[in-house]
Amino acid sequence: MGSQPLVVAIDGPSGSGKSSTARGLAQRLGLGYLDTGSMYRAVAVAYLESGLAADEVEAIGYLASQVRIEVGTDPARPTTAVDGVDVTATIREPRISQHVSVVATNLEVRRVLTDQMRRLISDHDEGIVVEGRDITTVVWPQAQVRVLLVADPAARIRRREAELAGAASTDEVTDQVVRRDHDDATVSQFETPADGVTLIDSTHLSLDEVIEAICALVPDPQE
Repeated sequence: MGSQPLVVAIDGPSGSGKSSTARGLAQRLGLGYLDTGSMYRAVAVAYLESGLAADEVEAIGYLASQVRIEVGTDPARPTTAVDGVDVTATIREPRISQHVSVVATNLEVRRVLTDQMRRLISDHDEGIVVEGRDITTVVWPQAQVRVLLVADPAARIRRREAELAGAASTDEVTDQVVRRDHDDATVSQFETPADGVTLIDSTHLSLDEVIEAICALVPDPQE
């Protein structure tokens, strides 16, 4: 690894276990944790509060450039704030999940947030685990460990239902998982691994097994 801080990049579709895996891995390795999806959700909060229509593409892009997003990188307690207001719980509400693709598929929003993500990674001298959609290919393709974490749709829907604990119906969860992946796939590659990216199918693996599989990919700091 030389003198470069360790960066682990994890991509994958909704419900594949990215967040739980990335947080657990960060805690295991003593690294920071960055949920890039929370940044898109933060912009979605600002978008819904702005009153803009979904087809006001340029205005939404401009909004993303003006809003101040702060994300905490402690894996034990990740936080998200928009213009100084804590939205850590708000961004997980079903209404945000229903509208986040409006901002996530906006190319200007993606450009703005990608720049912010790169700064956060660069500034994290102790190393960091970053999870999202196109971290391994666009945001930080130079990461020492690059993983595409997948699972079959049924497993992903079950996991998201468990995560929401009854806050959304099965139909709503299915829409969030399947439709969001379909929408986001128009601007991001997270369904097949790029060259040098390790594919891990978590369908039949426990969380600990997935974390162990990624730990095995981490280079020895002495080499």
